Formats: sequence, structure tokens, C-alpha cells
Amino acid sequence: MSALQFPCTIFKSQNRMDDNSARDMRYGDLSASQLKTRYGLNYISDRVDPWTLTRRSALDNPRSMFCCNGRPAGAKITRQQCTAILFDEFRQLSREFSLYGPYCHLIEKMITHMQHGGGTPFRDGALDQALKQHIRNDKSEDNSTRILLAKTFEERINWDNKYYPVDQKNELCKAILRGRLPKFDRFQDSFNGMGITVHDTWATHITIKSLSVANNRYRALVHYKIQDHFGLDDEDITKGKFLAFNFFRIWFVLQRCNLFGFRPFMTNIEATIEITGHRNGY
Repeated sequence: MSALQFPCTIFKSQNRMDDNSARDMRYGDLSASQLKTRYGLNYISDRVDPWTLTRRSALDNPRSMFCCNGRPAGAKITRQQCTAILFDEFRQLSREFSLYGPYCHLIEKMITHMQHGGGTPFRDGALDQALKQHIRNDKSEDNSTRILLAKTFEERINWDNKYYPVDQKNELCKAILRGRLPKFDRFQDSFNGMGITVHDTWATHITIKSLSVANNRYRALVHYKIQDHFGLDDEDITKGKFLAFNFFRIWFVLQRCNLFGFRPFMTNIEATIEITGHRNGY
């Protein structure tokens, strides 16, 4: 019997990394007519009408008692001006979903990256920290991949020879499959900024970077690499809760309309977690 060699990747999600063919990575593929007729996106913004390139006033808001009073259209603007106004409103509306906490600034930063980044991947240390804290703070015996891996190390390490057997590698993958991969869909994520920036995730890789065994103790370094897509697909915008908010209507139009066509992007998040334990739990 031989020892498993490290680093060793023990889990890869079915969805692959860097998948530009995913539905939420499409951009500039829909006409104004399609957006209005197929998705009901006639009214997008309280500040501007992107279909006629005219400014609005507060009285133009269809939720206002003063709506639809036959007033003439507002001042004409250029497409560049319209784009700038939409992105400013996009950022302003994002604050409704990111009220406070160490990650509340991220959504505006990511919107600006969509505006100017040209589809390049996005990284931020705050996202990495959020992932690390999420994994560390998950105390669920049934769902925490960290806890399930710890139990597997304890049970499967060859303690007498001080290594992890190569023929037990699959048990590490099973431990991940029994748990729940880190996602930012908890209650607190609905207002701390992580739910609107990441929420669910697209792809996950988990790699054991190192494992040392000595004195009936082990220490493992486990690396989580997670990728999400900052983009919307058709299913997103047809959900009532999304379609009801100008925030998502603006996002969808800026991304998918061929008049704008701003590219979605990959959000890359990584964290290395230390897992330690003892032989027989002592």
C-alpha cells in the first residue's frame, strides 16, 4: 500500500471552470423588440428610457400616481449618456441588497467592473475572506465539507505508517459529496452584500495541498477554488421576484441588449483552510 501524493485534487464540480458557453454568460444577443415583447421589459429605469433615448423625471415612474398623464417625452440624450445613467442607477439600486457589513461595497465594485472591465475575470480579497469565514463558521455535522473531511482523515489515515493511503482517495471525494458546497444563500447574505454578488456558485474545485501526520495528530491544508458568473440568463429575468426590481431589469438590458452588450464576467474566489485532528478523536 502506498501513500497519496499531494497536492491532490479530490473534487471537481460537474460544471466546469471558465465556461463561457454558460447561459448567463451571453451578451448583446437580444434586440430591443425581443426584450420588450418576450420579456415585458418596456419600462427599465426611473431615470431614462433606453428605447427612445430620453430622460425621465420622477413623474415618469409608472408606480407613481402621476404616471401616464400624456406629457411629452423628456430631453433627448446620446447612447453614451444613457449608458452612464443606467450604470449609475444600477449602482444606486444595488444598495437595497447590500445594507451593511464588510462585503457591502463589493456589488458596486463589481458593477463598475462590468462597465469598464470588458469581461475580464474579477478577484477581490474580501471575497476570499468571505469564503474562508463561511467554511470555518459552518458547524453543521452533516453539511460542512470541512467537518466531513476531518472525520475522513481521522478514520482513513494509516496512523501506524503516518500517511493517507492512495486507495482511500475516493473516500475524500465521497466526504465532499455528502456535504454541501459553500454558497452564499444564507439569511445574512441577503443583506450583507454576498447574496447579490455571488449567491449560488457555478464551479468548485477542492484540492488537498498538504497533509502531515505525526504524534497521532494530523494537519491538512485544503484549498477551495470557486467560480461564479456575474451575469443573468433568461430564467433569472423571468422570475417574478427579479423582474419586479429595476435593478435586475437594468442589469439584463445592459448585458443582453444588442444596443449595449456589456459582457458578464467570471468571479474567482479562493481560500485555503487548515484542518487538524487526532487519532481516534483524542
